[in-house]
Amino acid sequence: MTALAAVGTFVPADRVPIESYADTFDLTPMQVRVFRRYHKLGTAARSPQSLTGLLRLALDDLALSPQRAARVRYVLYARTFPVVVPYPHNPLHDALAAAGLGHAQAFAVGQQACASGLLAIDLAGRLLQADGDDALAVVLAGEKAFTGEAQFVEETSMFGEGAAACLVAASGERDRLLAYVARLRGEFDGDHADVAAEYQRIYHDALGEAVTAAVAKAGLDLADVAVILPHNVNQIAWQRTCKRIGYPLDRVLLEHVADYGHVFCADAFINHRTAVERGLLRPGDRYVIAAAGAGRGATFSAMVFEH
Repeated sequence: MTALAAVGTFVPADRVPIESYADTFDLTPMQVRVFRRYHKLGTAARSPQSLTGLLRLALDDLALSPQRAARVRYVLYARTFPVVVPYPHNPLHDALAAAGLGHAQAFAVGQQACASGLLAIDLAGRLLQADGDDALAVVLAGEKAFTGEAQFVEETSMFGEGAAACLVAASGERDRLLAYVARLRGEFDGDHADVAAEYQRIYHDALGEAVTAAVAKAGLDLADVAVILPHNVNQIAWQRTCKRIGYPLDRVLLEHVADYGHVFCADAFINHRTAVERGLLRPGDRYVIAAAGAGRGATFSAMVFEH
């Protein structure tokens, strides 16, 4: 059974306030206030590090021993955007070489946008199960907000910079994957206004359905779920989703939304690290990681784990 063996993260200390986006994105004072008071988005994390540096810092935080590093056979880089640096740079391979993981088979996973982190965990587990030995995989996440599209989503979210590295094993006693559900919605491919409006209309129901379906697939009820580790798109999205499914909002870890922003596919792992450090997860607790991605269609996905 796929398990998370370790999680490493890096979130920089620097922040960019929503007010600094006003001129670039033609935000009115009212729109800025809505972001702060309604969506609870005030700042986003920023780093002077290059993308290679961000990924390397997350890998360093894994603190892999030489023996464990030698067992890493696959590295999956989960990305929100299909292009994350200008050609011909290759931050993934540069970071792996610097971290002593240049021997691993490395590739990017980005087909499900911000939900690609969960897809990468699933794929890593499948690869390791097929190999049938004691090999390991690393799922990497984190991007630079180097374009307007990668900085700000109108009326929705701010992207933050940071990175995470998750060590995945084919089996383990902690953080075992119990169920995974991914709902692919190809009808949301495109950027027409009516497509975007319909996506917003069904968003909370679709995300809530993915969560409840994953919990049911694990043979559990929502009451059995100790905490939900969300993607940090904004707080109002989770307020509405929790209302739809009848789950207590105070059991969704939302404290990083207002400070870090939406750290691309790294949100789940950053929130996992916080939940463990704060004692929100005890041995045996079941928890959900959930995400939604929009780009080439839409994806609503959720994973259930046992800590």
